[in-house]
This record gives sequence, C-alpha cells and structure tokens, in this order.
Amino acid sequence: MTEKENGVSATQGWIDGAALVTGGAGGLGEAVVRKLHGEGVAVVIADLADERAAALADELGNKVVYLRTDVTSERDVDAAVDAAYTLGTLRHVVISHGGWGVTEKVVNRDGSPASLDGFAKTLELYLTGTYNVLRLAAARMATNLPNDDGERGSVVSTASIAGYEGQIGQSAYAAAKAGVIGLTLAGARDLSSVGIRLNTIAPGTMHTAMMETVGDEALAKFRSNVPFPKRLGRPEEFAALALHLLGNGYLNGEVVRLDGAQRFSPR
Repeated sequence: MTEKENGVSATQGWIDGAALVTGGAGGLGEAVVRKLHGEGVAVVIADLADERAAALADELGNKVVYLRTDVTSERDVDAAVDAAYTLGTLRHVVISHGGWGVTEKVVNRDGSPASLDGFAKTLELYLTGTYNVLRLAAARMATNLPNDDGERGSVVSTASIAGYEGQIGQSAYAAAKAGVIGLTLAGARDLSSVGIRLNTIAPGTMHTAMMETVGDEALAKFRSNVPFPKRLGRPEEFAALALHLLGNGYLNGEVVRLDGAQRFSPR
C-alpha cells in the first residue's frame, strides 16, 4: 500500500503517520500512547501486559490497538510493525518497555559472585530488546516516502541516568542502560543514510505506579535528592519530551536527561 493510499503524502506533517510504542500499557509508555493519541496519531501498543493494554486500547478507541509483543522476538516485533502499517505509515517508534530488574552487587556480601543469568537477562530485555525493535522498525521505515528534508521516520529510545551514575547493586541495569546511551549516536549515524533519526531520553526518578510501591518514606527520600523541582518526574513530562524528539527534525543522535538536575549517589 502506498502512502497516498494510506491518506498520507510525503510533505504532510509528522502527526499524520502511525506510531509504535513498546511498553505502552503502563508507566512512561502509557503516557506516550495517550499523548500521541491526543495528537491524532494512530498507535500500536506493543507490550506483554494483556489486561492493562487491552483496557487502554478499548478506552482510547479504534486508532489504538494492542498487540502482545516480546521485544526480544523478531517474529513479535515484525508483527507489531505490520500492525502499525495497517493503521497508516509507521513514522515514529518509542521504545519504553521495562518489566525486569535484578539488584545484586558484582560480589555479594557472602563472597559469592553475582548471577550471570540475571545480568544476561537484564541486558537482553533493555539493550538487546531495544536494538531488536530499532533494527526491525527502522528497516521497514526506510521504505517510506521521505518528507521534504529526506526524513522517513524517527525513533526515541529510553535509557536512564543509571547509565551514567549506576548505584550500588545496579551493575546489570546500569550496563544495559549505558549500552542504550552508546547506541544512540552510533545508531543515528547508521540510520542517516535512510533518513531516520534516533534520540534517547535518560529519565531520573519518575513517579510511575511501580515507583509508588516503594512506600512513602522511600518516595520522600527520592524527592529530597532532586535539586529542582523537589519532586519526582511525571510520566506526562516524559511523553511531552518524547513527542518533541519525534517531531523536531534537527534533533538527532542526542541523549536528553530528564531528571531535575539529579545525579545518582552511590546508594
């Protein structure tokens, strides 16, 4: 199907295309889905949280669909990309999935080494999963008709300030997110030949539903460590930044910290 058959010309604005959001059923990804939908963008929610994702798609209507997606599976990601093209021309991808974490020192208190399986599983989800979505979505977007600047699509991935200042017990997560940071410029340079931009957001402590499970005392401590504003980041602020990165055609290869000037301490 051509872009004109989809109702999209090569010179129309960026919100005319379809989008794919991994981890779109909750937290930061849900905020992105809601923001895109509010801008009139058709969205595929790629997630594994069946009930939450289906409920969100039902709430937002027929321009939002849910497809169960393991980001480390080539078959699943290809199917999610196919689903996006049934809604329009896939122009934008936000990679914001989570769902796994291991808290373990490289050498534990009892002298035992950290679990290699935990390290490998963390890298597989956050780094390999990000790369898998990026490569497969970008290969398809590379076939889109370009706009006047030669752009065919844009991608926003999600790192963490832990990728810069990993805390004690965060070695696996910090390594994975540092990998996403390192991928950003190299990936943007790779994709320049096909007219696709890649940028990354590195959030600090964000007020998601998962964060609320740590309790009021821990939340107060997290807030006190943020220079200004003295609060956790809001998912809506992540979503607003993601949309700006998707739409600003001269932003490319950048990692943007969203952290209230916070720098993680060792603990």
